[in-house]
Amino acid sequence: MANGRKSVIQMAKLVARYGLIVLNDGLICLPIKRRLVLFESFNGKDVNDNPAAIYRELVAEDPRYRTTAYFSVKPREYAALHAKYPEIQLIKRFTPKWVYLMARAEFWVLNSRLPNWWHANRRTTTIQTWHGTPLKKLGTDIDHVAIPGQTTARYHADFVTAANRWDYLIAPNQYSQEIFKRAFGYRGRFLPIGYPRNDVLYTADTPDQVAAVKQRLLPGVTGPVVTYAPTWRDDDAIRPGVYRFDLPFDLGEFFQHVSADTHLVIRPHYLVKDQVDIRGYEDRVTVLAETDIAELYLISNLLITDYSSVMFDYANLKRPQLFFAYDLAHYRDQLRGFYFDYTAQTLPGPLVTQTSSFYQQLDVWRDYGQFPDHAAAQAAFYHRFCDWEDGTASRRVARLIRTGKDEDDE
Repeated sequence: MANGRKSVIQMAKLVARYGLIVLNDGLICLPIKRRLVLFESFNGKDVNDNPAAIYRELVAEDPRYRTTAYFSVKPREYAALHAKYPEIQLIKRFTPKWVYLMARAEFWVLNSRLPNWWHANRRTTTIQTWHGTPLKKLGTDIDHVAIPGQTTARYHADFVTAANRWDYLIAPNQYSQEIFKRAFGYRGRFLPIGYPRNDVLYTADTPDQVAAVKQRLLPGVTGPVVTYAPTWRDDDAIRPGVYRFDLPFDLGEFFQHVSADTHLVIRPHYLVKDQVDIRGYEDRVTVLAETDIAELYLISNLLITDYSSVMFDYANLKRPQLFFAYDLAHYRDQLRGFYFDYTAQTLPGPLVTQTSSFYQQLDVWRDYGQFPDHAAAQAAFYHRFCDWEDGTASRRVARLIRTGKDEDDE
């Protein structure tokens, strides 16, 4: 009975998909509508990241876009996001109205791929922002794709097809541009401008603004803030769709190696936010899974991470980072290959794999407020990955949307 019901649901979804495709194929023959812009972040899961930064700059520069720009969101996320962002026009993904707006849009602004079976109006300009400087391999650089029902060859071909439908692709640095060009098979135009989401790290990094954000997110906290933001480990499953989160250090021991007024923020993946056990430390630890991570960067005096791309964004602030890669051999060699040597020589801070070394490095940070032995590596990392960032990326993309021209066109 259950299998039969599942088959009926799948068939209904397939029929609905083909109906929307037919509708779209007719509508994309119509002219585009001036100033109609569709934004989408992580396939409609949220209103955030580069598309959100560009949206906010666009409506600030030209308020007319408040009535003509939309954020595409998943239907199941609509109610929560509408309550959170009442000032933004949201549209439910893959509904008839969404199809109409997508087909008539002057611009699409996305940070991930749309399905290849969805086609754009040939007059629509697609701006792909992507969502991070890559450490882990992407696209055709992945040697073996472990996705059920998907061969590696098909995955590679689909990625290249999708990428070559983008008119513009934002590159945060030269390193990323070279990887995107190869791994995506991209032949379009790059916008070498840094990431729009990082603009705030240059425009809001002032004592007064940081203090205001800190007071809003962590009321009453006056001492240093340490943020732990590990990468998402999708192989750490209890059962399909249910994941666990095991903190790789002891909270009691952690607080013995930092100042008495230090506050710890844990930034887990949203799928495991309810699995983080901070019992007994609620007054010194806060779990913030869905807060704008740029705000966490601004209030953090130290970032602890491992293989997450947060390392590249946080580096813009030139603040210390500590890398606790407790499962380095497994992650690097079995899950995803890395693009560069993940070593203490290439990272902007100490790399440790054992808890004893982790606590020792916390002692260094507590005593010096930085990692003196890694100053040169930190500067080199900034030069390699942050040189294109200057706080103006959102403005440049907004100008492209408003005028159809990038600054490099002039």
